Amino acid sequence: MIFNKETAEKTAELLLQINAIKLNPKNPFTWASGWKSPIYCDNRLILSFPAIRNYVREEFSKNIEKQFGKPDVIAGVATGAIGIGMLVAEYMGLPFVYVRPEPKKHGKQNQVEGFLQKGQNVVVVEDLISTGNSSLVAVEALREAGVNVKGMVAIFTYGFDVAEINFKKAKVDLFTLSNYENLLNLSVNKNYITESELATLKEWNIAPSTWRIEVE
Repeated sequence: MIFNKETAEKTAELLLQINAIKLNPKNPFTWASGWKSPIYCDNRLILSFPAIRNYVREEFSKNIEKQFGKPDVIAGVATGAIGIGMLVAEYMGLPFVYVRPEPKKHGKQNQVEGFLQKGQNVVVVEDLISTGNSSLVAVEALREAGVNVKGMVAIFTYGFDVAEINFKKAKVDLFTLSNYENLLNLSVNKNYITESELATLKEWNIAPSTWRIEVE
């Protein structure tokens, strides 16, 4: 997984400032998967802050060209990355499509919405990477449509080992604006969390599916 340290720290601070990322080691959140987590990330909030969404749009656009070359099409993963994906495509002057988690049950039963041609080069925009499974479903749908997926960009990744394994197995290069390690470093330096909370957050990241907070 690829990132730029300066960009990672700045993005993390912006996400914390607007509460797109919340850290609460003492009262963990419950994810849809049932996992208990001391962190919650909702990057859709970025769209409500023009200066920050412009920053994300421009950083994505710059790094897409740097890492993968200018593609023919930008694809957003539904639903969280549709908004920011459209902004990136507009900024780069490129067509945009989005990918559903599964084909529609009616009509043309599309999974990829928009105009694609076989052989086109596509970069996928995602908002958040956890295990990577849902993101890679989108990649597979695009590959089945006959296009060349050059890589994926995401706003934030939790940095789970399983995600790295999944992306390597799928042969997909991933660039992220920020990541869990840089978030924790910045959070301690800026006093968002204490050293003891840092230890809890690191423990969770090692084994998130089995992590349980200890009640004192």
